[in-house]
Amino acid sequence: MKPTLSKPEAMIFDLDGTLFQTETLLLPAYHATFDQLRAEGAYTGATPPESEILGSLGMLLEHIWQRVMPDVDVQVHRRADDLLLDYQIQGLLRGEGHLYEGVAETLTALRDHGVRLFVASNGLEPYVKGVVQHKELGPLFEGLYSAGEFQTRSKVDLVRMLMETYGIKSAWMVGDRSSDVEAGRENGLTVIGCDYAGFRKEGELEDADVRISSFCELLELMQSK
Repeated sequence: MKPTLSKPEAMIFDLDGTLFQTETLLLPAYHATFDQLRAEGAYTGATPPESEILGSLGMLLEHIWQRVMPDVDVQVHRRADDLLLDYQIQGLLRGEGHLYEGVAETLTALRDHGVRLFVASNGLEPYVKGVVQHKELGPLFEGLYSAGEFQTRSKVDLVRMLMETYGIKSAWMVGDRSSDVEAGRENGLTVIGCDYAGFRKEGELEDADVRISSFCELLELMQSK
């Protein structure tokens, strides 16, 4: 049986693997990116396995490419940034990509309970804002923070900046990767580990206060006041 926690002033959500089923948008864009890099002569060889990029989600994009294609020049990484973003935005415009089950309904219920809602993601600004906009979640959130917009070097710094800007004193950090756990811990937040995406490595959520197996469980955790 999961504990019941006091209602926080705010909840800060990771995006990929927490609200959004990233692979439903990412993987077609990933393959298209490598097809284009090969067409431009910037990359040779087979597309790295999908597991390489899925296992890197939650990292800063520059670190993702260092892992996915470590033996190419940094200019190729930056070109991959642009291509991947462009293909993902095109996918959103076509209606591709899906939220996890119950996300929109649960966020609406949390907002109705008076909880302030925010996103803190290590992704690029147009991607983060594009997903929220195209999935019609925009009116639910008070702020959307991305490492791409604020040029932060860690999610710890991004969450700290968000909390200072909005005067947040108590919050839950909700996410699926060790970067989310670290961001919550270092900023004195209750950490809710999302254990349903399947991108994490063994042990990444060990230090979370509570783990949930579906997004809807957030409402069960929150004590009504």
